[in-house]
Amino acid sequence: MKGLFCRAGASDAEPKFVIQETTLPDVLGGHLVRVQVKACGLSPLDLKLLDDIGVHRDRIPVGREVAGVVLQVGSQVSFFHPEEEVVGILPLDSPYSGLCGAIDIDEHYLVQKPEKLSSVCAAGALRDALCAYTALHTHARMAAGHTLLVMDGASSFGLMCIQLACYHGVKVFTTSHSPQKHAFLEQLRPSVGVQDPLVAKVIPVFNGPSDLLPAVVEETGGLGVDIVIDSGVRLHEEESEEAKLLPHKHDVISVLGVGGHWVTSQKDLQLDPPDCRLLYLKSASLSFLNHEVWTASSAQQGRYLHILKDIVEKMSTGVLRPQPEEAVPLYEATVAMETIQCHQKKKAVVKL
Repeated sequence: MKGLFCRAGASDAEPKFVIQETTLPDVLGGHLVRVQVKACGLSPLDLKLLDDIGVHRDRIPVGREVAGVVLQVGSQVSFFHPEEEVVGILPLDSPYSGLCGAIDIDEHYLVQKPEKLSSVCAAGALRDALCAYTALHTHARMAAGHTLLVMDGASSFGLMCIQLACYHGVKVFTTSHSPQKHAFLEQLRPSVGVQDPLVAKVIPVFNGPSDLLPAVVEETGGLGVDIVIDSGVRLHEEESEEAKLLPHKHDVISVLGVGGHWVTSQKDLQLDPPDCRLLYLKSASLSFLNHEVWTASSAQQGRYLHILKDIVEKMSTGVLRPQPEEAVPLYEATVAMETIQCHQKKKAVVKL
């Protein structure tokens, strides 16, 4: 059977994605579950993170968000039985690509898939929903009545944050990075007869992020928001065209209210003494959102499985409604992954 792998070159070379043959062992381990993969989500590879945690391979498996059917279970498996539908995220050190026809995965990385939830939808949205859950519940401790600012709300991650926050009674503001995204987000705003709007205010930043701070100040009566979730920030004034859409770190701190919480995806964030002083004056806090934290450590495995179960249940009941991703066939997976690696916010789903 075939799987998608990454051949990481030198530090200055672009990674190469190739489809290669792979095999499964004849004997299934005690806690392993053999799953026939129906759909696999593709997300950007963080090669630096793999190097930091000591995962060194000539070829790195690609595609870790999977949905499928149990074919066989090991002798010590207690959670699953053959023919059950499951979803899960392969651990960082897994030797298998999610694009293989069948994979072996430890039972503690899987949860049962509700019958009403499609495999393509589950595989395509699981990672972003998990990140949104981590940002809002684990880091920000959101509660009903809080105010939230989501940067780039039309992204798959941003949309998950908006829907999850609104479900828990949080008032949401968001930014749009293009006229098309602005029009999409405006559809989520309140209209006549709508009791539970998703978005209270959409702030356009595609002409520059300078309107962000005045808009938030006006909408909150000068108090600021309780939670900010970014999709990256500008560390310096001189940045690329794409980075110019991102807010400056000082603007993010400025829109925070007293006791507010900033959850950032910026891996190399640096705060200057005036930034720290402003955070101190507001008694505000900062958390880093590592997308791989749950699968990189097994310290809170039970909590992780509880989160996954809650996510797939919310997807099946329509609480979380991800943007539909058009499934691509296996032979287009290489091109799709190259695009995703270049444009980190893009997603793709491969249907097997």
